[in-house]
Parts: sequence; structure tokens; C-alpha cells
Amino acid sequence: MTSSPHLLNSTAPLVRGADSSIGGLLLESGKITPENAERVLRMQKELGIRFGEAALRLGLITEADIEQVLARQFDYPYLQPGAGKYPQELVAAYQPFSHQVETLRAVRSQLMLRWFARGSKSLVVLGMEPGDGASLFAANLAVVFSQLGEHTLLVDANLRAPRQQEIFDLKTRQGLSDVLAGRAELDIIAKVESFVALSVLAAGTLPPNPQELLSRSSFVTLNKQLESRYDVVLYDVPAYATGSDALAVAARAGGVLLVARKNKTPMADVAAMTEQMTHSGAQVVGSVMVDF
Repeated sequence: MTSSPHLLNSTAPLVRGADSSIGGLLLESGKITPENAERVLRMQKELGIRFGEAALRLGLITEADIEQVLARQFDYPYLQPGAGKYPQELVAAYQPFSHQVETLRAVRSQLMLRWFARGSKSLVVLGMEPGDGASLFAANLAVVFSQLGEHTLLVDANLRAPRQQEIFDLKTRQGLSDVLAGRAELDIIAKVESFVALSVLAAGTLPPNPQELLSRSSFVTLNKQLESRYDVVLYDVPAYATGSDALAVAARAGGVLLVARKNKTPMADVAAMTEQMTHSGAQVVGSVMVDF
């Protein structure tokens, strides 16, 4: 049992010298053993190929292992299927190279150019009806922003039927409502360990007066505080059809991204919502259509 630490210490410098940090990361993550690392190094030297390629040829790792290590090397974290406690619908976490996530990244790029690059930092993600998938879209969008290296905060401002605490498996009982009521400070914001640059502020205690709470002037101060701490602040809010909560949050954030559902969201409702948002002082930055 005492030989393994010694072998690891003697092998690690060879791995680092031979293939930058790929070999070291594969060792650290347990994808290969120190003994197998020596086999890989020998093949690498004989054939003049990369460490990862040699490990693949020997059948010690898979393409998925290489992708995951490269993601860590380039600060682009994601999870293997089955890892973590998040729902599989959080595709940005589990399927970063899928068509769905490519689309998410395209949305992110548009938002960076049209909204965040112009000095804005806050954005409301809004669905028209409950069940339109806006909360899950907001969660995935927050993940891809964090993967870009933007310090991202996802705020669950749905004080009626919150979802983000469940999606990100948060243990905290306090959240936005408690901060607005003066019962908690910003140290209750949870950092999502699986993603270096992502934090979540849960909804907190469900209040009897969510609309009035979100309309308080203290929300203006809170939003400014959050914008000073994060590059991107995304607000998940109740669906537009459920009341005026979304209007109150949008007036503070300044911008809205509409999530419409294919073959379900009426265009007339979208037009009415856009007009009402404009009257409240918020800009509808864009819209996305989801299909499920």
C-alpha cells in the first residue's frame, strides 16, 4: 500500500512534462492509475503522439473522459451523466456539446451583444403561461453564462411557485423574500460548486404578499448591489399570466427575455405583454421559442 503514493509522486512530473496538465488531470480524477500512466507515457514516446491520444489507443479512457478533462483545462465545467444531483433537463450541465446547448450559446451571444455589452447587467427571463419552461430555460442560460467565465447570479424571483432551489438542489431556507423583508443578508447567496462562476439566490420564504414585496423600493437598492457584485444577473419570475410580479421585477432589471412555447403561446398575448412592459419602463430584448 505504501508504493502507490511513491509511484504517483514519481510519475506526476513526467506526465506534466509530457502533456501539460492532461495527464495530471486524468490522474487526479481517477480516470487512469499511476501504473497505467507509465504505459501511456511509453506509447506516447514511441509514437510521438499526445498523452490523451495514447491513453485512448490503450483503451484506458474514453472520448467523454477527454472532453471532460479538456473542459476542466479550459475552465469550461460540465458534468458526466449521473453526476451531481441536478435534473437531466439541465442540459447545459450534462450535454454541453448537444444541439440544444449550441442554441443556448447562440442566445447567450445575442444577449451579450444586444444587452450586456451595452452596460446592462440584469435581465428577466419570462414565460407567458405557467409550465412554459421559462424556469428551466433560465437555469440553463445561467449555466452557459457561467461557462463563458461571466460571474453569474440566478435570482429566483418567483415567490409563488419557485423552481431554482429544486433544480440546483439548494439546502438554504432563506432567499430573496427574506432579503427584501430585512430578515437576511446577501451571504445567503449559494455558490454552485459544480460551476466556478455560478451562484443562485433562492426565492426564500413564500410571502403572503409577493407582488407588494417585489414592488418595494428596497428591491431597487438590492438590484444595484447585485449588479455591483456580478457580471450577469438573471431573474426567474412568475409567468406573465399569473399577475403583475414580472412587471415589478422587469421595471428594476430593465430588460426582458421572453420564452414562448411552440404551438401554444398566442402572438396576441406576446404583443400585449410587450406593450405593457414598455409602459413599465422595461425593454423586451428578445424572445426564444421552446418546444417540448
